[in-house]
Amino acid sequence: MSILVTGASGAIGSLVVQGLARQGAPVKALVRQTGKATLPAGVTEVVADMTDIPSMRSALSGVRTLFLLNAVTPDEVTQGLQTLSLAREAGIERIVYLSVIHADEFTDVPHFTGKHTIERMIERLDLPVTVLRPVYFMQNDQQVKSVIEGYGVYPMPIGDAGVSMIDTRDLADVAVVELLRRDAASGPLPREVLDVVGPDALSGTSAAETWSRVLQREIRYGGDDLAAFEAQLAQAMPSWMAYDMRLMMARIQQQGMKPAAGTVQRLEALLGRPLRRYEDLVKELVGAR
Repeated sequence: MSILVTGASGAIGSLVVQGLARQGAPVKALVRQTGKATLPAGVTEVVADMTDIPSMRSALSGVRTLFLLNAVTPDEVTQGLQTLSLAREAGIERIVYLSVIHADEFTDVPHFTGKHTIERMIERLDLPVTVLRPVYFMQNDQQVKSVIEGYGVYPMPIGDAGVSMIDTRDLADVAVVELLRRDAASGPLPREVLDVVGPDALSGTSAAETWSRVLQREIRYGGDDLAAFEAQLAQAMPSWMAYDMRLMMARIQQQGMKPAAGTVQRLEALLGRPLRRYEDLVKELVGAR
């Protein structure tokens, strides 16, 4: 019996596959195209598509534990609900689902509400699932490194309410711990929900100040202009997705992304080490010592 990781070629899924493989777990990596992902030794590639039921039935055969990550797509809800139903059909009782923090609150953001709908299925049917609710990824800012260095502006319009950004490596490590915990259990464990956050609540201004310290020159915050943000994204992604991201950023500006008291301590106890800090990632990105 193996652990199936969906989204195995993506930023998070690939890290989860690597983490499980390092622990010697039997891993199947689900991809939509053969050869799409470079897999660690011993990991089995499984080609399937969440929109294709026969291929998913085949992918879930012989699986003991499931990591469910489905991409932001117009049919994300259908893919997630059907995959959970197929997992139940296959008798899988050990699942970790990747949702998002405040999925139940950011109700006008499509991909948040989509994940909340999947969470509702998990709750109503009392499925044996750990729901991971991460915040904004630190590594998102790697995409704007050239803008920061070239123009002296931190352009992500995250506002000043505070975002406890998570390093994707820490998120993947939490997922690996939960997958192995459930996989090792003699039977299905109770449903759990866990916010996955970083140790510092950053604003647009404090993120810019972090880059200023590391680069040793002034970096200013570019402000909260969401129309400009959407227009920039629309050059690289479909318009529906760019608008979805704009709605998300509007909510971040209004409410922030911060956990309940004690969450950081719980995560660090689970990992057995401190969580990575934003400034350390910035130093990595610019090659600073």
